[in-house]
Amino acid sequence: MSNPNDVTATGAMKQDAGGLTPAVVASVGSVALALYFYYVRGDKQRGQFVGFWPVTILALASYFKLEEIKQMMSESGE
Repeated sequence: MSNPNDVTATGAMKQDAGGLTPAVVASVGSVALALYFYYVRGDKQRGQFVGFWPVTILALASYFKLEEIKQMMSESGE
């Protein structure tokens, strides 16, 4: 039986080796879009609305990553 810490370390190494995840790219893009709406277009309300997207995107990505790790740990424990 393998150590569960090895499973999470392996998952973390895969993410680092792959570079930026799509969630990070989408979050950075939405920050840039929010700044564009807020400062360039002068649409402060839309800029603030779009500014909340990165938090939601990263929260969903974290949830799915934790579910993946939990599944990997349950499979290695059987």
